[in-house]
Amino acid sequence: MDAREAFSGGVAVITGAGAGIGAGLARRAAHLGMTVVLADIDAAAIAALRDELCQQGAQALDICCDVRDFAAVDDLAKQVRRDVGPVRLLVNNAGVEQFGYLWDTPVANWQRVVDINVSGVFHGVRAFLPMMIDAGTPAWVWNLSSIGGVAVVPLQAPYIMSKHAVLALTECLALEVQHAGHDHIHVQAVLPGAVASNIFESAGGVTDGDVDAAESQRHAMLDIKAAAMDPLAAAEVVFDQAAEGRFYLLTQPEYVGSAMAERADVLRTQRAPALRTAPRFDPAQH
Repeated sequence: MDAREAFSGGVAVITGAGAGIGAGLARRAAHLGMTVVLADIDAAAIAALRDELCQQGAQALDICCDVRDFAAVDDLAKQVRRDVGPVRLLVNNAGVEQFGYLWDTPVANWQRVVDINVSGVFHGVRAFLPMMIDAGTPAWVWNLSSIGGVAVVPLQAPYIMSKHAVLALTECLALEVQHAGHDHIHVQAVLPGAVASNIFESAGGVTDGDVDAAESQRHAMLDIKAAAMDPLAAAEVVFDQAAEGRFYLLTQPEYVGSAMAERADVLRTQRAPALRTAPRFDPAQH
């Protein structure tokens, strides 16, 4: 099955659709003939993307939604069911970054990462999946982890932790869907590598402690961003792999795959975490 055969004519709901890979996935979904629901806390960004897609002849709807608030996500799901129709593709993509030593990280910044990156994924699953199950037609759930979900990086512990959590959540969800006998639901984990976005510019930092270390890490990630993959190109790869039935959807299969292999080897040999002179694996994903 190719991507157009799998997804054309269906409804896609994408959180964090205002920028980065979320916007890339929205553009690709529209190109494949999907009706796209753009959800983001940045109302201006998704309104502009809606206009762009509609001018190209696509069907698109923008709905401002804060994924930290389950009631808001639940309202989103109900509105989509009422006004648009059954969801074929749910993409839980919204995410934020955080730089700095863990002991310097403001409590509010930690909570922000957890609430958006982890709870936001759960809220999407909890609000949408029961409806997708009840519809009884083939449907897909993509949760955005990251290459950071299979790596460890200093000075980004909240983000890295959150992406490990999303990967485990998604793997468990896939088992639960199988266990419950919902064969029409396809759960897949998206692990992007370096994909162009504004996640580093908008990332949290620290106000006390070693501010210089936090900002140095931000600048290191911005250097990686300069050579990052185009979001639309990344989206094309993800849609193609999803249609093939893969579970792990990798924007750069060799690059991300090498990080997965190294992580597996670390666990197999029980090696202790060791510093590198420079980050080998870029956890950028938005």
